[in-house]
Amino acid sequence: MGAEKIIKSEKEWQEQLTPEAYKVTRKQGTERAFTGQYHDCKEQGTYHCICCGSPLFSSETKYDSGTGWPSFWDAVSPESIETKSDRSMFFMPRTEIVCSQCDAHLGHIFNDGPSPTGKRYCMNSAALTLVKPENES
Repeated sequence: MGAEKIIKSEKEWQEQLTPEAYKVTRKQGTERAFTGQYHDCKEQGTYHCICCGSPLFSSETKYDSGTGWPSFWDAVSPESIETKSDRSMFFMPRTEIVCSQCDAHLGHIFNDGPSPTGKRYCMNSAALTLVKPENES
C-alpha cells in the first residue's frame, strides 16, 4: 500500500470504535464464535478495516469454514495485511493477522483452508465493515 501508518492514541481509538471493536482490534480480543455480524453473511462487497477503512478481503474469497467466524482464502492484496507471531493462547504458536495501515488486530491465519491457497484467514466481524459494490469508490 505504501501509505504511512495510521497512529492514534488509545483515547482516540476508544472514541472512534464501539467497545467490542476496540477490545478486538486494539487489545487483540476475539469475539465469540457464531456471534459476529459477518460469520454467515452472503452479501457481495469488500470487507474493510473498521479502524482505518483499508480494503482487506473480498466476498469472492469468503467461504463457510464452519468455525463461526468470517473466513477467507485470500486477502485483497498481500500489502493490505501483515502477519505477527502470536503465542498468547496457552503457548500455542499462531499467526496473527493485522491491518497493514493501522495495526488493528483482525484475527489469525491457518493452513487448513480451501484451494487455491489452502489458507483460512479467520477474522473477527468486529474488526471489519462490509462495503457493498454500489458504495465502493
